[in-house]
Amino acid sequence: MLAKFIVRAIFGALGLWLAAKLVPGVRFDDTATLILAAVLLGIVNAFVRPVVFILTLPLTVLTLGLFLLVVNAAMIGLVAVLLGGFHVDGLVAGVLAAIVTGAVSWIGGLILQDGKR
Repeated sequence: MLAKFIVRAIFGALGLWLAAKLVPGVRFDDTATLILAAVLLGIVNAFVRPVVFILTLPLTVLTLGLFLLVVNAAMIGLVAVLLGGFHVDGLVAGVLAAIVTGAVSWIGGLILQDGKR
């Protein structure tokens, strides 16, 4: 279980690093901050995101799931607020970072399939 969290944190760090390279308005101060941001994003996604998802479920259904991009951007923004060396400038940067990070995490999940399908 801990190994799975560590691997997910590595893919999260890779996604945040790629987002910082591709998305203007997303940046981090150093590598330690990037790793800490990835771990914190994993924790936020495990505990805060499910609550926000349930609270925004009607809006998510109404927008055919597109509102989940805003929810994911809000989780990245929350990490940026909690962590001083990680910066996200605005909603557009957050949404684009959520797309990049989500795509990298999805690819990581495909690579690390554990035979549940």
